[in-house]
Parts: sequence; structure tokens; C-alpha cells
Amino acid sequence: MTLRLALAVSTALLLTAAPASAQIDTQPVAATTALSEHDKLFALFDDADARELALNPLSRLFRGEEENADRLGDLLTDSAFLAGRTDIKLNLALLAAIDRAKLSETDQLAYDVFKYNQEHALEGYTDDMRALTEVRPLNHFYGLHTFYPSFASGTGVAPFKTLANYEDNLSRHDDYIAFVDRAIGKFRDGMASGVVETRLTVGIMVTQLNTQLDTAIADSMYMAPVKTFPEIISQADQARLSAAYAAKTAEIYAANARLRDFLRDEYLPAARDSIGLSQMKGGGELYARLVEDSTTLPLDPETIHQLGLSEVTRIKTDLERLKTEVRFDGSLNQFFDYVRTDPKFQPKSREALTQSYYDIGKQVDARIGDYFSLIPKSPLEIRPYDTSTEEFEAGGSYQSGSADGARPGVFYFNAYDLPSRLTTGNVTLYLHEGAPGHHFQISLAQENEALPAFMRYGGTTAYVEGWALYAETLGYEMGFYDDPWNRYGTLQDEQLRAMRLVVDTGIHAKGWTRDQAIDFMMNNSGMTRTEVVAEVDRYIAIPSQALAYKIGALKIQELRERAEKALGSKFDIKAFHAEVLDTGGLPLTVLENKIERWITAQLAD
Repeated sequence: MTLRLALAVSTALLLTAAPASAQIDTQPVAATTALSEHDKLFALFDDADARELALNPLSRLFRGEEENADRLGDLLTDSAFLAGRTDIKLNLALLAAIDRAKLSETDQLAYDVFKYNQEHALEGYTDDMRALTEVRPLNHFYGLHTFYPSFASGTGVAPFKTLANYEDNLSRHDDYIAFVDRAIGKFRDGMASGVVETRLTVGIMVTQLNTQLDTAIADSMYMAPVKTFPEIISQADQARLSAAYAAKTAEIYAANARLRDFLRDEYLPAARDSIGLSQMKGGGELYARLVEDSTTLPLDPETIHQLGLSEVTRIKTDLERLKTEVRFDGSLNQFFDYVRTDPKFQPKSREALTQSYYDIGKQVDARIGDYFSLIPKSPLEIRPYDTSTEEFEAGGSYQSGSADGARPGVFYFNAYDLPSRLTTGNVTLYLHEGAPGHHFQISLAQENEALPAFMRYGGTTAYVEGWALYAETLGYEMGFYDDPWNRYGTLQDEQLRAMRLVVDTGIHAKGWTRDQAIDFMMNNSGMTRTEVVAEVDRYIAIPSQALAYKIGALKIQELRERAEKALGSKFDIKAFHAEVLDTGGLPLTVLENKIERWITAQLAD
């Protein structure tokens, strides 16, 4: 959002605008006075979304739209911060002018979610929170420096079909370069205030940047779009763009080198040796807020820690039973070592690993209709991460498709260090990242045009990741875990999510060391050391996010059990899944209320 637009929005708020639409160039107030409460509500949703997209052009590209595609946004600027905070205050003021009691039940749900989202977002826009977060603008897990190469490569979200698409990408490069220099400035602000990142995270960022800079410019991901042009672009433009891309890529490399040198030579000596957020200045307060944000429930770190320990014990008991079932003679840790090291559980090649996921996808497709009446129209593709970034990527991830189905959703899997990528977990990873996990939940939400945009394209982490973990458990009903080794894989993945409750809170609230966290995970699971180290370093980089998976899944499982018990023979698994999925990623408290109303309605039929 430009400073001019930010000031306009600020002015609108100061005038306590009464119309339901708060668009800057809107019609007079009198034109909106006859609107129903429903129309006022959805006018607000539309207007809030338009202002959000103006502030965050990347969000528009992820939707498959190309307006303002020449911008990444005014990231890390005072004007963007003030505009964001002003927008939220305006949204809440306009929402308060709408009579919730006059809305339908569905509209009340949307009202409640919007209010929840805005109130919680506003908590993050305080000067105190900004002083703890904005001065740490990058880490090795969530950083524009890791996302942007793939985004700009022609294989990511950004389109490369027209001459304008190619020109837009060059323009976005300028925004990226400006962002890098602003990020350096923010890091310096943190050094001055004493709010700094961990040495561990900074060291990994330096390694990431070195890896990118060690790649020749001609071979970089930034040059990939000019290696294959669409026929619509003339030979003259191809030659011009190729030269422009090489020159601009050199500027990106220079910016990344500035960032690398600063982090290595100035920031790393000032970074903190501790890894826990509570050991950072102001970090204890920040972690408590992040826990509630991630779980959407009023939970404290100690309660979550104890829940995690209980779940770890329960799942270890199931693994003991499985060890007996496959007639392994030895301790549980010896059983883990056996699976970790036996070549039969390791992919033979990148191609074999890829094919295994293709095969799993076909098997899931054959069974999915028994459990779901809602099926996304967006196709799902399966791809390995690019070799230039895979070392620091997660085991798998999902990139959403476009709402119209033109751009497919993508399930990415990691083929780095193949001996560590145990095939026992392939089914579970596909169910989580692909179908019916993230691909179903995200695609169905954004394809539902009846929802306001913030529900189509948003969603709480606890719901989104909780659904994906719940989707893993459907492998039991689908018959995938009749195979004991697939069941071993899903128990290990469930154990991972349980250990996250223990380790994340251990690191950030109880002062655990990195080695203590690694040892706990190695002793309580069959994960390889490569996997464990990557997981622990992730928790250090993004506190509380890993809590969302298990907390969200337990809530969805609880709601299903509640519905099954209440409805008995009237319970329909397809209907339950539709009810959970058809309104996007709700806060768990809102989802619980929705399912309770659905159960009551089913009983009344």
C-alpha cells in the first residue's frame, strides 16, 4: 500500500466512517444506508480484502490474479506498518456498526471469524510487538531470501506467459533488493535494542546465502525464465530480456552478498548463544502470545508440555505393540535403529522415490470417494524440491493452486540425503501434504466463491495443520496402515507431532538446549538424525508454529468422536468432513461451536 493510500485510510478511520464499504473512492454515505446487515457485512469483507491486497501484492499472485504483479510490496516500511494497523482498526470499527443479531447463522459465523482474525492481528501491531519481531526480519526457515528464488524461477506461483509477466518479474526484483537492504537496517535496529536472533539461525542463513551465491549467475533460478520463452514473445524481446535478467540477477547477487557479509561479519558476533525465545529480551511475553496465536485456544506452555509427554508415552506403547507384531527381537530403540539403517526402507533413487508418491496418489484417489463428497477441482502435482534448496527444506510441503483450478496445487517432497528419507513415511506424508490433507482443505476453501475472501484464502495454523494431521489418520480407515511398515511410518509421524509439544515448549519456555531437544527426539522416535536436527532447528526459528498440528488434530478428532457418539447411526462421515471443510480454516473455538450446531441440527431432522 502506498503512503498516499495509507493516509487516505487513516483519514477514513478518523472520520469514523459509517458506510459498510470503506473503500477510499467509495460512493456517498447515503448510498449505503438502505443496505441490509448481510450486504453491509459482505461489503466490509470485500473492501477489507481490497485494502489487504493493495498492501500485499504477493497475496494477489497466489490467487492467480495479476493486478499490481510488478510489486512485492513495501515490506518492512513504516508506511506499510501504519497502513496495516489502520486497516485493522477501520475493519473493527465498521464491524461494530453491523448488528450481528440480524445476520443469518452462516453470516454470524463469518462475522465471528472476521472479528477473531482482526482482533488477534491487531495485537501483533503494537509497538512493543513490532520491536520484538520486525527487528528479526529473516531466519533460515521463514525468509524471503529462501522463498524468492523459487518464486521468481518460472516454476513457482508467478506466471511467465506474456511479455508483461517477464517485465513484472524484473520490477519485483527491485523490490526484493530494496527489501534486503531494509532487512539489514532492521537487524541493526535489533542489535541496538538488544533483541537479536540466535547464532544458530544466523549461521544457517549465511550457509543458505553462500549456497545461492556459489551458483553461477547463468545457472541460477533467477535466469530460468529466460531459458524457455513462450512463443508469444518475439526474438528481439527475448534477447533484450535475457540481457536484462542477467544484469538484474547480478544486482540480486550483490544484494545477497551484502546481506551475507553483514550477517557473517557484524550480526553473528552480536547474536545470542541461547536458542529459546524466553531467553531473548521480551521473548517470554512474545512466546505466550505466539502459543495462543498458533493454537487458537487459551493454552499455556506448561499445559501443552505435559500433554505432549502424555501423548509421547501413548504412541511409544503402540510402537512397542508393532515391534512385537513384526517379531523384532530387541529393544524399541534397537527397532528404531533397524528401520533407520536397513536399506530396504531407503529409496533406491530420486526417480524411485518420485514414483512411489505417484503410486500412493493413485491408490488414495481410488478410495477418497468413500469419505468425501467435496472434491477439489484443482489438480494436484507431485514434485521434488529443487536441488539448489532441498538441503534446508522440510520433508514435504504444499503450494496451493489457483482458485479457478488453472494452476495446480503442488505436493513437494525432499530427496536430499536419500538414506534419511525412509519410505515407511511416504503414505502419511502424501495424506498430509496432498490428498485429503492440505490440497483438499486449501483448495476447497478457495474454490468456494460463496465465502468472503478472508475465509477462502486465510485460515488459522491450528485448523490448517490440524486438518492435515487428522487426514493422516484416515489412512487407517482406508486400509493403508494394514501394512505394518506404513503403520510404523504413521505412528512415527504422529510421534513427531507429539514430541513437538514437548520440545517446542521445552526450548522456548523451559530453557532446553539444542542437544537436549535432539536427544529427546532421538530417544523417543525412529527419526534419523538428519530429520531430527532439521526439525529442532525449525522450532528454534519459528517458535510455537509446530504446536498447531497436534493441538488442531486432537480437537478435530474430539469433535468427530463427539458427533459419532451423539448421532449414532445417523452419523455420516462424508457429511462431517463437508461440515469441517466447507467454511475454510476456522479458529478452533469457532469450529467447535459450528460442529455443535451441526450435531443439534442433525438430531432435529
